[in-house]
Amino acid sequence: MNKNHLSETKILNSNDDTIQRLVTERRWLNLDDYSKIGAAYNFVKNEIKFGYNRSDDITASEVLADGYGQCNTKGNLLMALLRALNIECRFHGFTIDQQLQKGAIPTYVFWLAPKYIIHSWVEVCYENRWINLEGFILDDTYLSAIQNRFRTFQQSFCGYGIATKCLAKPKTEWTGKDTYIQKEGIHDDFGLYNSPDEFYSDKGTNLSGIKRWFYQSIIRHLININVSKLRNSNYHEQVEKTQRQL
Repeated sequence: MNKNHLSETKILNSNDDTIQRLVTERRWLNLDDYSKIGAAYNFVKNEIKFGYNRSDDITASEVLADGYGQCNTKGNLLMALLRALNIECRFHGFTIDQQLQKGAIPTYVFWLAPKYIIHSWVEVCYENRWINLEGFILDDTYLSAIQNRFRTFQQSFCGYGIATKCLAKPKTEWTGKDTYIQKEGIHDDFGLYNSPDEFYSDKGTNLSGIKRWFYQSIIRHLININVSKLRNSNYHEQVEKTQRQL
């Protein structure tokens, strides 16, 4: 057992009261390791909605308080929860092509995104092997809305926060195996780190200077409005369908 894969960091603040309270209230510590991983994974996947926080390097407790996140920030929370559950995990850093964000990020603000965006997934140690976890990024409601919108694209798909070989059945559920939802958009592989703190200290975050301020103050809120509209599109389509049948 590697203590660097279990220790608390500034970003992975697993001893924060809100994280400890969540683990206690859900009684996750009483579960076996498979179920612990699944419980933390499914919580981050579906109870933390897909959305854009103020920065990639925020603490896990801030992601929990926000109630939404993207690949890097949801990963911060998942890692903190796993470490709170005494499950070893580590950080794998990448970049992804900006094209997979088209649709989720409206065209009129797409100019702000770098060509290759910092991306990550979480690697968890289960039964003495490392498993890649990336499928938690999109909540099921959002993913279902995109699948419904693009019903004719049953195979390879890139856009709306998705890069997969099979839009109809991406590997996003925890079954003790790798999960992916943006893997096919990966450009650079930066390798393994003990924590996101180490990665961001080495590589930095996606935006800096005036672009960072503009994103934090205005742009991300516009993006989150767009993501919310996409997520709710299934509901509106069902209402319209019901009205037409009346």
